[in-house]
Amino acid sequence: MSLDVLYFAWVRERIGLPKEQLETQAATVMDLVEELRAREERYAAAFADISALKVALDQELSEFDAPLAGVREVAFFPPMTGG
Repeated sequence: MSLDVLYFAWVRERIGLPKEQLETQAATVMDLVEELRAREERYAAAFADISALKVALDQELSEFDAPLAGVREVAFFPPMTGG
């Protein structure tokens, strides 16, 4: 399946890309994270601690065990903080 993957804040800074289109066989968000971690060190660094990340599937907050079937866009970002 083809997915648009978006990276925000320090995730984008570590990976060096704001977004990319990927071909994946991942069944869940966590499977996708494992694929990304295995790609290069910069991805491994960005996804080293997923407890520090949030994920949205097609612009709706989700969980890392959520299935990717039918999803077109996955976004990774740190939790929002007030200011």
